[in-house]
Amino acid sequence: MAKKSKRNSPKPGSNRAEKIAERKAALEQASTAITRPFEGLEAECDLVALREFVPSATAPLPVTSGESVVVVTVLPGAVAALAREESGARIGYVGVQVQVQSGDPAADLGAAIAWASTAGAGESLAAAGPDETSPRLADVIDATAALDITVHSDFNWWIPEGVEPAADVAATVTQANAAIMPSARLDGVSAAWWVDAGDKAHLRWVRPEDEDELMLALARVHAAGNLHLGEGSRFAGSFRTHGLLVPVFDLDPERHPSEWNSATAQLGERLADALAIEGPLTSDERRARDGLRGRQVTLR
Repeated sequence: MAKKSKRNSPKPGSNRAEKIAERKAALEQASTAITRPFEGLEAECDLVALREFVPSATAPLPVTSGESVVVVTVLPGAVAALAREESGARIGYVGVQVQVQSGDPAADLGAAIAWASTAGAGESLAAAGPDETSPRLADVIDATAALDITVHSDFNWWIPEGVEPAADVAATVTQANAAIMPSARLDGVSAAWWVDAGDKAHLRWVRPEDEDELMLALARVHAAGNLHLGEGSRFAGSFRTHGLLVPVFDLDPERHPSEWNSATAQLGERLADALAIEGPLTSDERRARDGLRGRQVTLR
């Protein structure tokens, strides 16, 4: 039997060995990642939106312990959590856009909430680091409660009211403010988010349905020529993230976000009707489905 060649075996400690180890670790993490981490929570779709594409927003969390904890898009330094004193009260903050994360965002957030519930003012947590003893998100918040979200046009809320920030902190806030894109959560529909990207605006609608079922509904609506939000809109595609499908529409940037409320609600009704249809797709609907899948991107 021929001996196994060592020519392609990386030397221990070499850059190639490190890259192979990193790829192996990434594959192992991907294989253990939770497909739909926020499933079962009333706030699932909004948590996905806050985590994936909303620039600056905050919402009080319905924490079962009664402590004051606020979930935010991102904290300074993209840390997992921090605590500070405001108007004589200690408030914990947890971020969903973080530098360090595990394969289970719900476990990360549950661990961060548990830490923020008892941390002293001025303390911060770089990474949640959940383990087998960490609480699940559904264990520390009311799973039936929706989020009361405040969308911010800047990151000035990073600095507590009445506090004079250090020069480097002020510079960080100024830099973050310069990069933010105007965003808004549409009224009357769940987890539909408008963003002004400059040359065009977008609507990203995080939907709670099973991905495959929603794709069939989108195909039925598209085949009928109704996958749009009216004049000044165009279906751009969709992306998959955290077990959910997010349809995306290009919009006329000259129109105010509130002008899309009614059209989005009407599209929701068309999708609901399509979701209720049983039976196989027609040939036109199958072609529409194949075309929609060709414009689908997977984020994670």
